Amino acid sequence: MNFNFLSPVSDTVLAHNQLLSPLCLGRKIKIHSAQQGIPDLDTINIVILGVLENRNDVNYIGEEFNLNEIRKSLYTLFPGSWGTSIADLGDIEKGESVEDTYFALKETLAILIKKRIIPIIIGGSQDLTYANYRAYDSLMPMVNVVNVDKSFDLGDSSKPIKNKSFVGKVILDQPYNLFNYSTIGYQTYFNSQEEIDLMERLYFESYRLGEVSNDITLVEPVMRDANIVSVDLSVLKAAEVSLKQKVSPNGLDGKEICAVARYAGISNKVSSFGIYEYKPSHDDEITSMLISQIIWYFIEGVNCRVKDDDFSDDENHQKFITFAESHELIFYKSTKTGRWWIEIPFLANVNNKLKKHTLLPCTHQDYLDACNDKIPERWYKAYQKNSV
Repeated sequence: MNFNFLSPVSDTVLAHNQLLSPLCLGRKIKIHSAQQGIPDLDTINIVILGVLENRNDVNYIGEEFNLNEIRKSLYTLFPGSWGTSIADLGDIEKGESVEDTYFALKETLAILIKKRIIPIIIGGSQDLTYANYRAYDSLMPMVNVVNVDKSFDLGDSSKPIKNKSFVGKVILDQPYNLFNYSTIGYQTYFNSQEEIDLMERLYFESYRLGEVSNDITLVEPVMRDANIVSVDLSVLKAAEVSLKQKVSPNGLDGKEICAVARYAGISNKVSSFGIYEYKPSHDDEITSMLISQIIWYFIEGVNCRVKDDDFSDDENHQKFITFAESHELIFYKSTKTGRWWIEIPFLANVNNKLKKHTLLPCTHQDYLDACNDKIPERWYKAYQKNSV
């Protein structure tokens, strides 16, 4: 297995780790060190992977950074009652060019995902999500991306990629693997009306900060359908992080972002999870600890995964059929978890992306709305996208 791109965890962090309780997370995971090398991954389920690349940040002024404080904070936490094995693979250093870093990240992630190992990526600027997306080119035909962010990051795809415009490249660069893109926690005043309209025209999903804060459970079905989850720390409110992060007075609080991370972990489909736009500073403790807790809750979610999406056996689900606005809607409810899905029908004689019936995660409220002759918005957007 070729992991030549990786540099080991620093000796400073390793020395700090030796002073911790044997019960702490840092003493229970395998760590890539200069002395021991890259750990054996045959029994590993989750890896931590740093990427020290931020040159495509629109505000980049040449500063260097490292992830030592995040690792120190993460290692001090105590694991839950987990059955997963975890490794810290260290960092991907900056390449000669940003494209070199993208290539290193893409190749590393492709290896991990193919081995069914879930990478938790810590960046660096969020344009690294593009390399994460490209890692799936040879792994699956269609990919769903969820961006937890105050902005859509669509940008102008004709211009060089930046951390505020990487999604345009994801949409328009070949090969075209993107099926759905969702943004959670966006704030309207950080997005142009043209971008908001484009999200609607493309039938992409977007959930405003107010919606998410009022009902955090809205996030669960979106995450259940995601392959890639990318978290921009700018989605947080300023009070939750250090001053260096330069985020908005409004945003998700610490409890909410940890709930979002747990929903991402619970999803049986999420196979890579990234946290980006970290900017360390002398008063960094609050940011590094919050990032550590986000990671902790994602891992907790992975340990709570339940295989409840097997609909080949009628004993695993209940089926409900209703009509809304002249459409027959078919719902399924898992008898294991109580989670709901709605069927998107296969449409013959159209440029169908899915080529088969597919099930879209939804909520119990979506079923109740359908019973009252209201089509769920998620179903409508998926149906329209499938018809294009």
